[in-house]
Amino acid sequence: MDAKSLDRNSPVPLYVQIEDFIRHEIATGSWKPGERIPSEAALNAALGVSRMTVRGVLNGLVSDGLLQRVPGKGTFVTHQKIATLPPAYKGVREQLEQMGFATTTELVSIRRTIPGKAIRDGLGIAPSTPVHEVVRRRSVDSHPVSLHRSFVPVHLAPELEHDDVLGEQLCVILENKYGLRSSYTGEQLEAVAATKEEADLLGLRPGAPLLLLQDTISEASGRVFEFSKILFRGDRIKLHFDYRS
Repeated sequence: MDAKSLDRNSPVPLYVQIEDFIRHEIATGSWKPGERIPSEAALNAALGVSRMTVRGVLNGLVSDGLLQRVPGKGTFVTHQKIATLPPAYKGVREQLEQMGFATTTELVSIRRTIPGKAIRDGLGIAPSTPVHEVVRRRSVDSHPVSLHRSFVPVHLAPELEHDDVLGEQLCVILENKYGLRSSYTGEQLEAVAATKEEADLLGLRPGAPLLLLQDTISEASGRVFEFSKILFRGDRIKLHFDYRS
């Protein structure tokens, strides 16, 4: 876009024309995620408008999450967040694949362990009760976006460590093989800072913002059979909630 591209006789304000152009460049992939855009000075010179006009447009797009300013480096196109429903409504992998994203799931670890108090309280089990701890990492287009840590009492799913927890969704295995059908899910959402281990697995720096979604899943009888902690990259995922009364 240059000064000739702006219609100065149009009833559409110049700042709106500039914003529409930048949005179009991002939407069509001409300006790619992670790419630095022209500086304010360069845009001002090319468009022949005041620097305040350009700055106002860029500030608005930064507020909308389309652009990100990096001190000393410039303004960059952000990686757009993927909007998903919480897994209580529909599996995250299923949602991502329906949206056309190429997803992969890696098994970080699966083991039997005696969990800490917070996990025991979530599952409602005695201190000596062993559980399966299943840790998986999910990636979209080869970039890690979430870390899933699930806890299931061993006595409810004795052979879980030998099941295909990558090829099948965990909820499907628990229902089809072990008869553990979800009837109620309690959810708790909070913002947390990434530990070093979590940061390494998700390709972030320690302390980066994450969304922690904790699910307590129970049968119709009220018996809890799974407690999960899902960490979402705060810069790549946003959770969408719908409520009807």
